[in-house]
Amino acid sequence: MKTITILIADDDAEIADLVELHLAKEGYRCIKAMDGQDAIEAIRKYEVDLAVLDIMMPKLDGYEVTRLIRYTHQMPIIFLSAKSTDFDKIAGLVQGADDYMTKPFNPMELVARVNAHLRRSLQFSRPDAGGKPVVGAGGVVIHPDERKVTVDGKPVALTPKEFDILLLLASHPKRVFSSDHIFRQVWGEDLYEGNNTVMVHIRTLRKKLGEDMNKNKLIKTIWGVGYSFHG
Repeated sequence: MKTITILIADDDAEIADLVELHLAKEGYRCIKAMDGQDAIEAIRKYEVDLAVLDIMMPKLDGYEVTRLIRYTHQMPIIFLSAKSTDFDKIAGLVQGADDYMTKPFNPMELVARVNAHLRRSLQFSRPDAGGKPVVGAGGVVIHPDERKVTVDGKPVALTPKEFDILLLLASHPKRVFSSDHIFRQVWGEDLYEGNNTVMVHIRTLRKKLGEDMNKNKLIKTIWGVGYSFHG
């Protein structure tokens, strides 16, 4: 069985050691980096399955590290940061992170979130022996087995959560999904009050799909209800 490798990038050695202690108890292999440049080097050197990143790191901050990771990798990324405003959280998600936790944090909650993201990531990365149909509409073509998306024949780089949201909506055209439903399906947990995660991911997903602000809406907002896909 493949050993799961997790990158922990934080310039606070005590926090990195604490995170490593709890994740190692789960059987995960942990690689630590003290700055953003070391984090990128670790990604290049090791087959990393998930990254836990601080935002305020020397050399390259967590935002820049995430941007560079997303050029070539679709692994789940969790920000673990002392920056705790809603603006910071939204900025992190827009940059391509899948989750955001603030310091001080409960190590067991972090472990639970890591486990949940890995379950979904590994589930979607397993090849399906029977194969899955390609879902296409409005110039968007989704290859579920390869986790690739093209728009009018051009590849579009999506984060794992953006891909999962798109696949969920596009697989059920015109069906309306509430934010709660999307969050439960994609994140595997209940949406808590005031959580704008789904809204932020929908916003970035629309931008990547090249949606016009006034027309050609592939993902429509049904005010007070949720979202639906219209090809």
